[in-house]
Amino acid sequence: MSLTVNEGNRLSGQPSAADQSSSHRTALETALKRSQDYLLSVQKPEGFWVGELLVDSTLASDMICFHHWDGSVDLEWQRKAVNHILSMQLPDGGWNIYFGGPSEVNATIKGYLALKLAGVPVTDPRMLKAREVALNHGGVPRMNTFSKLYLALLGLYPWDYVPTIPSEVILIGKWFYVNFNEMSNWSRSMIVPLAIINHYKPTRPLDHGMNLDELYPEGFHERDLALRPDPERFTWRNFFLWLDKLHKFVENNNLRPFRKLALKKAEQWMLERFEGSHGLAAIFPAMLNALIALKALGYPDDHPQVIRARRELKGLEHEEKDTVRIEPCFSPVWDTAIVAMCLRESGIPAEHPRMKQCADWLMEKEIRFRGDWYYKNPVNVEPSGWVFEYENKWNPDVDDTAMVLLALRQIPTDNPAKRDECFQRGLKWMMTFQCKDGGWAAFDKDCTKGVLEKVPFADHNAMLDPECADITARILELLGYEGYAVTHPQVIKALQFIRDHQEDDGSWYGRWGVNYIYGTWQVLRGLRAMHINMNQRWLLKARDWLENVQNADGGWGERCNTYDDPVFKGKGPSTASQTAWALMGLCAFDDPHRDSIRRGIEYLARTQNADGSWTEHETTGTGFPRVFYLKYDMYRNAWPLLALATYRKILDRANAKANGHTHGHANGANGHANGTSHRVEETVFAK
Repeated sequence: MSLTVNEGNRLSGQPSAADQSSSHRTALETALKRSQDYLLSVQKPEGFWVGELLVDSTLASDMICFHHWDGSVDLEWQRKAVNHILSMQLPDGGWNIYFGGPSEVNATIKGYLALKLAGVPVTDPRMLKAREVALNHGGVPRMNTFSKLYLALLGLYPWDYVPTIPSEVILIGKWFYVNFNEMSNWSRSMIVPLAIINHYKPTRPLDHGMNLDELYPEGFHERDLALRPDPERFTWRNFFLWLDKLHKFVENNNLRPFRKLALKKAEQWMLERFEGSHGLAAIFPAMLNALIALKALGYPDDHPQVIRARRELKGLEHEEKDTVRIEPCFSPVWDTAIVAMCLRESGIPAEHPRMKQCADWLMEKEIRFRGDWYYKNPVNVEPSGWVFEYENKWNPDVDDTAMVLLALRQIPTDNPAKRDECFQRGLKWMMTFQCKDGGWAAFDKDCTKGVLEKVPFADHNAMLDPECADITARILELLGYEGYAVTHPQVIKALQFIRDHQEDDGSWYGRWGVNYIYGTWQVLRGLRAMHINMNQRWLLKARDWLENVQNADGGWGERCNTYDDPVFKGKGPSTASQTAWALMGLCAFDDPHRDSIRRGIEYLARTQNADGSWTEHETTGTGFPRVFYLKYDMYRNAWPLLALATYRKILDRANAKANGHTHGHANGANGHANGTSHRVEETVFAK
């Protein structure tokens, strides 16, 4: 007598294939429901979601330094800040800039200085270890320009060796190749107040002649302070270093005929952008710089602008009984759009009251103002767009706008005409930001003049806002769901951009998330939404790369060190968010039965907490590569739900096909109107 596989499994005590499938499906549905319930439980009464942005210790260190410069030290607050900084000190004595990363020179020296200012003795074992790490990394001379400027404010670094940030730069218009508006959005907001500070040089030396001489490897000597030129004689960097010397000569001899005009314009620019925003650009560095600049300009402590600047900066703090930590900004629009999209795709009805409330909140956050984007993109289009934060009307960005549109398209409201007008206005606005090479960047159009990266104060690695595959692919995802054809002129250019930026191993670099897993997922999902033939060799190569970097536990992980050296790409402890990204990339190939996918789904189900959340310690968000990273606390709970929902859709479609049905859902938000899943067999671009 012969036995079927299922009968044999039952007799041997092993679960049958049918039982395994049923158990797998049950685990999937349980994880989905738990995740939905959790996310709905943390929605704010106003209808939005917001997770904390967790960062390194440098913000707390900077605030301790500021309060000592400002003479506004609150000893109880300082005690809490010290506790926070010490809690993040590494075993070797240094501080890092992302979870699991090595000690970094700027973070370590800032941490050491903050503790020293707060009264921790330099002979304390923790300080001795920090000092050793700082010296091993080259000490104070190896800090970046912005860090040295903060030291100069306290009399701890000579201004002669801080690269000049001339305020006249704000006077340079489009008539000159390299001008103020060619800098990235965030650099402009940081540099304008810094230019004011650089002019006044409001140094307030510390009591008792305190210094940082112990953090100079060879002892304090001016020979170590100057920026090092390139070994080749004729380079842009060497030109700008020579220009910096010229600036200093001009300043020292008071040869500045336009300085008064430039300072006035910088002050007006800054004050104007306080309006409609929770602080300058609504980000910590610009907000802190702006407060210092106001003080340098002579604004008294009781001036409304100073009071407001302090209040907005204070609003970034999370103060508890024994600790205080600081967010670099808030992310309610971004988080709300992501969670709304995840909930809808996972089956929460469009008419659910929470969804309608969320849509109304998002629509109210549309920016109907012609902000700074207009300088680089002076087109005749109705102002629109969304920002990352609660209020920041001068700086709507492309990525947030695309994410909001992905959410809004799925949620009907009590006023559908208003929703449709809002959606179309945002879409038209976003489409005007396509750059010359076919890609999209975050804030500005064609902000890619590489010469700006050679100026001496550009070592924060954020002077430009280049186009990137992750944002471009997210826009393609939206356009695919909206029925744009691959023959559309803008789609053709975007597809070519994507193809041109693929790495040799099949992956894509991720600018705004860590890193190649993020970029590769978004590209594959975007192309699938466009109904590209996913069986092309170059796309299968991306699928194979994702499978090759899967961890033994079934998950995926990648650390920020991939920005320093791509040899680490795809390597790191498994995380819920990165596992979700990889799974969605693999799901773009419509084969739910691949072992890699099943193992990934099982990882998410197995690691989910009882309340429907996931635990994640790793840093998976990118601010400025190699300089500043973010842990989006909402990522660990939102993206897994979208991955589970995406997997369920392709599983249902595969089962329907196996049962002789031809209908199904598109792999993404509602698909096209007819719900079919056709494929474009030939793409319209070539390598």
